[in-house]
Amino acid sequence: MSKVFESIKKAVADAEADVQKFYGGNNAAGARVRKAMQELKDLAQTLRKDVLDTKNSRKSS
Repeated sequence: MSKVFESIKKAVADAEADVQKFYGGNNAAGARVRKAMQELKDLAQTLRKDVLDTKNSRKSS
């Protein structure tokens, strides 16, 4: 499995506590959640590019 995918899974697990804190009323946790989601977005884009590049390299082989 991809290292990027493993990073995505870890980031989601790490953000879970802050998501719970935010919805429990802790507004400061919301900033941490937004930061974590931005990092996830960047990781997801990296994974999408890697999947596409891998698929295309298989086609040309």
